[in-house]
Amino acid sequence: ALLPYKNKLTPRFFEVRAKVLDFIENVVNPALPTYYSQRDELLKTVDHPTKCPEPPVLNELRAQAKARGVMNLFLPEVCKLSVLEYSPIGELLGMNEVANYAMNCSAPDSGNMEVLERYGTEAQKKQWLEPLLNGEIRSAFAMTEPGVASSDATNISTRIERDGDEYVINGHKWWISGAIRPECKVFILMGKTSFSGPAHQQQSMILVPRNAPGVKILRPLTVFGEVEDHADIIFDNVRVPATNILLGEGKGFEIAQGRLGPGRIHHCMRSLGQAELALAALVDRAHRRKAFGKILAEKDAIRTTIAEARIEITMCRQ
Repeated sequence: ALLPYKNKLTPRFFEVRAKVLDFIENVVNPALPTYYSQRDELLKTVDHPTKCPEPPVLNELRAQAKARGVMNLFLPEVCKLSVLEYSPIGELLGMNEVANYAMNCSAPDSGNMEVLERYGTEAQKKQWLEPLLNGEIRSAFAMTEPGVASSDATNISTRIERDGDEYVINGHKWWISGAIRPECKVFILMGKTSFSGPAHQQQSMILVPRNAPGVKILRPLTVFGEVEDHADIIFDNVRVPATNILLGEGKGFEIAQGRLGPGRIHHCMRSLGQAELALAALVDRAHRRKAFGKILAEKDAIRTTIAEARIEITMCRQ
């Protein structure tokens, strides 16, 4: 897995990677039965899985991660690694969701913390970044809208209008991941403070507390038939202090590019971790199942499928 990074990894990387592997093997994995047992019990207390609180053992794992120096490694300021060097660590976290939570490296919080670290004021960092870094709260990123192709940020239509010492927000967002879970306390919302002038200077980002009057979570959305924590949200005359604006009016597109750069790497590497798990399961099954007198691993079609999967995963790392 590290071959594509040959001659690009520093001694610091191998030190951090060894700590992560030790944490996963000796702290997280032994706690998995407790984690899933607690989650099963908590699921009985809510009317929908999206409202289920985090298992308490997660706080113990976060404390261990912090003590071992492996918490918030997605931030270069914390791990002292380049984004490239973090990539193989992200792959490890993609293989173990509980380790990802325990090390506080899961999306969308990681991207939101990057935004606050890079663009937030000292007051914004004190109010929102510090509890996020400590794993005390979670967050969501409110950008996508139902009426437009939201991957093009110039299409965003949510209005952020100045009214004295406040901004008033009106708009409709959906597919807002992580917004329903009870630990979510704040959104970073992208909207427009201007509908004229240069196309890439109309957008702004602003901090919106989830409990602000006018924030209406309509429903969780369905992915492949499963209802997940991706919210459909109306912002109806939501008022927040003018000091909640990030970097200033018209800076939303600039912030978005800064957020999406590392975020793309994080998501891709976690996906590769999942792909490695899937391939390992495929190989294991091929060696244990027999059909028409042969184990599956001896059949050419199965070998071809496994080989192609290995090639595609390796190619994605290049």
